[in-house]
Amino acid sequence: MTSAPAPTLIAPPIVRRLACWLYEGMLMFGVVFIAGYLFSTLTQTRNALDNRHALQAFLLVVFGIYFTWFWAKGQTLAMKTWHIRVVNAQGQALSQRRALLRYALSWLWFLPPLGASAAWQLPSAQTAVLTLGWVAIWALLSRFHPQRQFWHDAWAGTRLIDARRQP
Repeated sequence: MTSAPAPTLIAPPIVRRLACWLYEGMLMFGVVFIAGYLFSTLTQTRNALDNRHALQAFLLVVFGIYFTWFWAKGQTLAMKTWHIRVVNAQGQALSQRRALLRYALSWLWFLPPLGASAAWQLPSAQTAVLTLGWVAIWALLSRFHPQRQFWHDAWAGTRLIDARRQP
């Protein structure tokens, strides 16, 4: 029998978590721009389609460093804005290893629809619709978690909490 989470470990409403998620996406534009500029300068890439897969791998690593670093500190800039904090199951700060595990599992937001799109060779518009549909389903699946956490958080042993309720 599991006990109920302490009042300070309550998950923020799903609307606030998704608003934070969208804001994080807008902020990532700057990270992508700087990382892309650095990559193209270092590799002397002149055409955007040259070294495309190497750039994608580079961005995967840059995103991993960005999120692992900030999640181990407790919050990204978007999470600070929306008063959301990521902690481990006991309410303590994440280790770098747990933050990296959360990063790897967070790709479940995108990999299933992107994999299906690649397998079925869907055009961009259909890929976008499939991805948006999957994101909505994945977000709504948190309603089935006992503490209303996203499933990748549950599997990573992390949780999103309302930072305004912290002492």
